[in-house]
Amino acid sequence: MAVGWLLWGAAVLLLLHVLMELSPAVNFVLRIGFYLLLCIVSSALTAPVCLLVNGGRTVKNMRIIKTVVKTFKYFFGLRFEVKGREHLEVEGPAIIVSNHQSMLDMMGLMEVLPNDCVQVGKKELMYAGTVGLIIYLGGVIFINRKSTTNAKMVMSEVAKTMVTENVKVWVYPEGTRNCTGDLLPFKKGAFHLAVQAQVPVIPVVYSSFTSFYNPKKNLFTSGKIKVEVLPPIETKGLTSDDVSDLTDRCFHTMRETLFRLSGRPSTVKDSS
Repeated sequence: MAVGWLLWGAAVLLLLHVLMELSPAVNFVLRIGFYLLLCIVSSALTAPVCLLVNGGRTVKNMRIIKTVVKTFKYFFGLRFEVKGREHLEVEGPAIIVSNHQSMLDMMGLMEVLPNDCVQVGKKELMYAGTVGLIIYLGGVIFINRKSTTNAKMVMSEVAKTMVTENVKVWVYPEGTRNCTGDLLPFKKGAFHLAVQAQVPVIPVVYSSFTSFYNPKKNLFTSGKIKVEVLPPIETKGLTSDDVSDLTDRCFHTMRETLFRLSGRPSTVKDSS
């Protein structure tokens, strides 16, 4: 009986392998399914560890979460090449902004995430089962994107907490996933926050995923992601009147870096 089950199991695995080789759609669905399963299972296993080690919700749990998530890349054949990591070692609080491409961003985030750094995420993530639980335990700050008033109130509290608790805050200024190989116009919330708290903005740019990950083409293969941490942009002395210029400056710098890392000509017409 045991031999029979082993043979059936081997046959199923062989069939899946053949289908993955012959059909990009099957390959994409199976790899995404495995990624989601990996997130769910690892979150369920990591949450008790966070509770035992740190007792509850705290940014310190991100060190445990980071250790776990950094193993994910080996399952999918992804390699990260990081440049400028020293810019994240700036002392004191800061706002870190990066481009947001897909659900795979979590792996890239954990590759460079500094200690004592919390992320800002949409409120809906809190209800994502074990994944929602683990990011809650990691201290992620949830905002209601549908309520401008609520979001402003939360960000105002974040500014105070960032300074008093000496933590960095990671924000995706595009506001949503964008896997086009370009940047969406930046929302100004992160930059208002940086000016309000008078802390530097540290841009982090990931090369385009489109060469190995593209849902529209059912593409999900192995690949290399180039990551560049740019020098901090100081905000001391800036006021709310300078937020638009700060946002534009950061957008153009990150866009040029994105094109360079992705091997795309920087002479592409500006869409901002």
